[in-house]
Formats: sequence, C-alpha cells, structure tokens
Amino acid sequence: MASSSGPLLNEELQCSICMEVFTDPVTTPCGHNFCRTCLSRCWPNTKTCFCPLCKEKYSRRPNLKINTTLREVVKHFKEKLNLGESEVFCDFCAERKQKAVKTCLTCQSSYCETHLEPHLSLPCLNEHTLINAVEKLEKYICQKHERLLELFCRDDHTCVCLFCTEGEHRTHNTVPIEEESLEKKNQLVQTQTDVHQMIQDRMKKIQEIQNSVELRKRNTDKERSASVELFTDLIRSIERCQSDLMKMMEEQQKAAEKQAEDLIKEIHQEITELKRRNTELEQLSHTEDHLHLIQMSSSVDSCPRTKNWTEIRIDSDVTLNSLYRALTELKKTQETLNEKLSQTGLKFVQKFAVDVTLDPDTADPHLILSDDGKQVSHGDVKQDVPENPKRFDEDCCVLAKEGFSSGRFYYEVQVKGKTQWWLGVTRESIYREGDINSIPSPENGYWVLMLLIDDQNVVLVNPAVIISLRVKPEKVGVFVDYEEGLVSFYDVESRSHIYSFTGQTFTDKLYQYFSPCECDNGECKNSNPLIITPVS
Repeated sequence: MASSSGPLLNEELQCSICMEVFTDPVTTPCGHNFCRTCLSRCWPNTKTCFCPLCKEKYSRRPNLKINTTLREVVKHFKEKLNLGESEVFCDFCAERKQKAVKTCLTCQSSYCETHLEPHLSLPCLNEHTLINAVEKLEKYICQKHERLLELFCRDDHTCVCLFCTEGEHRTHNTVPIEEESLEKKNQLVQTQTDVHQMIQDRMKKIQEIQNSVELRKRNTDKERSASVELFTDLIRSIERCQSDLMKMMEEQQKAAEKQAEDLIKEIHQEITELKRRNTELEQLSHTEDHLHLIQMSSSVDSCPRTKNWTEIRIDSDVTLNSLYRALTELKKTQETLNEKLSQTGLKFVQKFAVDVTLDPDTADPHLILSDDGKQVSHGDVKQDVPENPKRFDEDCCVLAKEGFSSGRFYYEVQVKGKTQWWLGVTRESIYREGDINSIPSPENGYWVLMLLIDDQNVVLVNPAVIISLRVKPEKVGVFVDYEEGLVSFYDVESRSHIYSFTGQTFTDKLYQYFSPCECDNGECKNSNPLIITPVS
C-alpha cells in the first residue's frame, strides 16, 4: 500500500519552488502551499507580491502562518518512509536479534550496544576499525587476499590491502583510506558550496526575469496610452491601424511572458537537479564510511553541467518596429501621423547611439580614411596597403571596427554635398574579393541605402524600392535592432523616417557599412567625404 501510493503522495506534498517535500508549509490566500523559506526568497522586500504558481497578485504582503495540518501530514509521510529502511542486526545475539550499532572491519562482524562493549573497553580490541553498521562486509575486504582494505592507490584509483602493496601496487602511490577520505570529503564540501551558490544564483535569476516582465508590461501600458492619444484626431483608417498595433503589442507581451515562463521552468528543472546533487553531497560529506565515500565521490564530486544564465535577459523595452509595419499601407493618407511618428521614432532610437570608428584593415585601397577614423572619401589612385583577408579590394567600401551580434545600435553619417553613396550594415561573412558578384541585398547579407546620381531619390536594392524625397538628406541616421530583425534609416535634419527593413533574421555579427562611391566621371562632384558625426 505504501509503495503504490508513495510517489503520488510525494508529489502532493511537494513544494513547487524547491521540488522537495514541504518544510514548514504555508498557504497563500489563493490556496497554494509552499515552504516558508522558499516563499520568503520569492518575496524579497517587495510591496507587491504574487503567487509563484498562479501569479495572483496581492496589494500587500500577506501575513502567512504555518499550515499545522499539512505539516503533520508531511511528518507522518516522512516517518512512513523511514520505516522502509533496511536494518543490520547483531551477529552475536543468541535469541532475539538486536539492531547493530557498529561493524568491526577487523573482526568482520556487527555488534549491538551490549556486544560492542569489549571493543570499547579491552585494550587488545581498541585498534580494531569500527564503522556504522553495514550489511555487505565483502566490499570492505580485498577479494584477492581476504584482508581489510586499508589503503587507497592513487595511481589506479582503487582501494587495496597491505598485501596488495607488496605485489602489483608495490611502486604505486598509496595512502591510508582515512587520508583519502578526508581529501574527498573536503572536495565534496567545496562542491556542495558551489552547488548551493548555483541554486541561489538561479533563484535570483527567477526574480530578475519576473521583474523584467513586470517592467516590460509597464512600458507596454505607457506605449499603449501614447498610441491612443496619437490616433485620436485621425480618420477611421487610422483607427484600424491603431487596432492592429494594439494586437501586435499584446502578442509581443504574450510572447515575452511565454519566454519568461519557459525560462523559469527551465531554471526550476536545474534547481531540482542541483538540489538532488546537493542532497547526495550532504549525505556523503557526513558519512564515516570512508570506503563508500571514495567509491561514490567520483560520480558526484563535481558540479553538474548547467546553462550559463548570466547573459539571459527578458527585453523590457517596446520598439517602434511594429508601428512602422502597421503604418505602411496607410502612408498616403497619414502624412501628418507619419511626421509625428518619425520624430518620435528618431528620438527613441537616438538613445542607442554608439561610437563608430572605421576599420582601415577593411578599406578598399582607393579609399582615404582620416586619422581619427571618422571620415572616408575616394582618392582615385589605388594605394599600396598591406594584404588582409578582411579587406575589400574593388568595392569602394569600408566597415566599422566593432561588430554587433545582439542588442540595438544607432549612428549618424553626414552625406552633405554628395551625389552618390551607400550606407547601412552588412554581415561579417560577406564576399570581399573583387567586384560584388551579386546584388547587395538582404539575401546576400547587405541592408543598405543608396543615393542615385541622376535625381534626389533614394533606392533600396533588391527588391528595388524608389522613394521620392522632398529634400535630399544631408545627414542620415541608421538604427539596428538585432533581435527584432530591424534596420531603419532616418533623415536626421528633417527628423523623418526614410525606410525600414523589417522581419529580418540575423545570425552573423553585423558591421556598419560605408561607401563614398567614386567621383562622377573623374570629376570632383562626388568628392566630399562621408563623415561619422556625434549624435546630439
């Protein structure tokens, strides 16, 4: 009966935070039970608390008391489990066998308290080796020489008797079992400390993820309010755009919450495994059975391999990427709205400004870079430069020094007085030798903007998109959101949005891309440099 219902009952009496049988169980107002210590760790000095299981929020921290009924049930359950433990009986009790308290490895017998007395009082027995009572004595005896295993061979990592050291282990490094046991125990204590710290780190990570989700939700609410105000005075088409935007924001929030839920579940699984390992280490670190400790330590004396959670984050900001997508179809009827959004969007992305410096090791030999790495122009004459696998040799372009494989970044470039230029970002693995043998497009690792020579239009290559601008930009801002797959271009002077690549998938590191292009037919019409300017 106990064996069939035990596992199921164990789950019912298990804390969902530490995944162990309850210790001092408390009950939240929503009816869920947790260990008092576990719940305290989930509520570190916060005014607003919530149930770790169902997420119900409480305006103030509940005054929780121990559930005495549940505590008694847990106590009874633990006592039932202990009844099933095996016992060792005295080898010298004549009639009713008494439970043995010690086993003598020298005599190879187990003794109750009464029959153990001679070993404690007679000088001739004082040198015998006593351990806590064990059933299987054969694992403490050398099977070859039938002698007590008293030494540990560090060369062969096995326990040996004195006779073994006179034979095949004669030249090996052997130490007393007690000495090796002490060293192993010290290693286990250190590992136990490390595992405990890993558990604490993961509990903190859970709190960090939960806080990030809450922060993101507040930011989402702020964006929602701002969007409602922005759409109030516009026609019905804009109201439909608002509805689409709200849906996208809700989907993003749900995705963030789902990501947080999955991460917390994964961390809980790691904590469960770490606690299981911690229990094994605790038991081994207190055992007096030296041989058993040595034999088991090799499987538990190191920390389990776990995921590195240091860089795992839940993004708490809400980008304007979805807003740009929602406004694409309403472009002609929403010029007033587009202007407001562009100004708001530029202000938002400028917060992610980075310091950009050109990398001379990537520059085409025809290009001239300033000493500070902030300007590039075409010099007509091919220069004698060192060979470098990173260098473009016939494309009149150069990359920045620092690449990005995550996060957001923004930079601005002055293009005033030029009739042709290329700006944007490229992936690290693009082809660099000879002329570009394919159209520089997102499919080939280029997210670039190009100015045509013959008019004031800006062209995005493959697919070709011609955008008629009322004024040719003099300073262009470029914003990238790696995780969102977004590359956006802005006219900084008019504070207007030019174009965005959306829904992209980035896998390589991205580098800022610059091409001042050649002078027009050898003349000086396009001789002005591209200048990386500070973001104000």
